[in-house]
Amino acid sequence: MKDFLWVEKYRPLCIQDCILPVEMKRTFQQFVDDKNVPNLLLSGGPGVGKTTVAKAMLNEIGSTYMLINGSEESGIDVLRNKIKNFASTVSFDTNRKFVILDEADYLNPQSTQPALRGFIEEFHRNCGFILTCNFKNRIIEPLHSRCSTIEFRIPNEEKPKLAAEFYKRVIHILQQENVDYERKPVAAIIEKFFPDWRRVLNELQRYSASGKIDSGILVNISDESMKELISFLKEKEFGKLRKWVVNNLDNDPSRIYRKIYDILYTNVAPNTVPNLVLIIADYQYKSAFVADHEINMLACLTEIMSQVEFK
Repeated sequence: MKDFLWVEKYRPLCIQDCILPVEMKRTFQQFVDDKNVPNLLLSGGPGVGKTTVAKAMLNEIGSTYMLINGSEESGIDVLRNKIKNFASTVSFDTNRKFVILDEADYLNPQSTQPALRGFIEEFHRNCGFILTCNFKNRIIEPLHSRCSTIEFRIPNEEKPKLAAEFYKRVIHILQQENVDYERKPVAAIIEKFFPDWRRVLNELQRYSASGKIDSGILVNISDESMKELISFLKEKEFGKLRKWVVNNLDNDPSRIYRKIYDILYTNVAPNTVPNLVLIIADYQYKSAFVADHEINMLACLTEIMSQVEFK
């Protein structure tokens, strides 16, 4: 399965191969060169490379690590047993062990996160911790204070360069996988999901199933997603609606609100159109200053789902 998924098969194994802003790459490379990786809190949107960077650093310095997904294993007892069994034993080599805790912002801030703080203190002599999260404001302050926080933000002036780097990487992957492609749709997918590298590769792999990526997919990229949204709203499927938000939220939320407006305008009962417009306008305005865009958009769609009548 690992070799089947492009995101795993072509995951960078060292920091130099990671596509990152200059200063961020320099910071991570310094950790590797010094063979001294501190406790870290890596914050940023999905698919930007947080886990890849963590694994690459630890691979380069030769540290043993354990990966735990906080959204799947969020119970205190599970974490305590896993971390204790791993961290309490000394590594066979002289290198420090590490726990990579993915999606730490899914851990309960009243119970599990304070317990994690205790684990960090208890096992600090022979085990380090790297936490990743989409939203750093969901992480309690005592964890912030025990980790160096690095935000995966791309300066505007570096975005074209990094997108071009990833485009070259993607073209190499397509050639390795013997997939016929046209440059325009490949560039369009990168532009749509930038900087979610994981989503880009997953989408390209999905579209490559036919053996070719051509301009025929350009319409499908947005149409398929919006058709799914309409279906989830009509059927009031909140779980699927939340996943849709996670998968479609990008660096420009206002663009998504516009797409939602365009597609829903013709799919709701005429008498509820004014309410639809007011709801979207309200949440689009809030998106300019909210701390958590995922929650804001999900709240918008939930309100639409409960207050708007569909055809």
